[in-house]
Amino acid sequence: MGKRIVVTKKDEELWKKTMVVEHEERLRQAMLTSNVKALDELIDHDLIFVNHFGQVLTKEADLEAHRSEVVNFTDITVMEQRVKLLDLSAITVTRVSLEGNAGADSIEEEMCYMRVWRPIDGKLKIISGHCSSVK
Repeated sequence: MGKRIVVTKKDEELWKKTMVVEHEERLRQAMLTSNVKALDELIDHDLIFVNHFGQVLTKEADLEAHRSEVVNFTDITVMEQRVKLLDLSAITVTRVSLEGNAGADSIEEEMCYMRVWRPIDGKLKIISGHCSSVK
């Protein structure tokens, strides 16, 4: 008879956190390359995102900013990341150093992103988020 494998709650939590961090990395890569297809897969169609100016943005507005290259990141370095698992979702708080352009303006600053990830139709997606400038 085969050996019985016991998965503890701690093991399950670690696996879930690892999966969320992997999705955060996929998002970082998609943002760096303006990969609209990958962003579309990672972001829920009902996204509510508040940017550092306090503007509420939709998924389509975010995708269009990358599609039209209004936003173009040349570097996104993760400086710190925390993951909090909830019953049916996960919250990430990620501090990054950003470089690139937003329209005619150059970007070179630290930002803190908060995102809510939730499994939807078997895929982990961002349903809400916020970013703040770190001074």
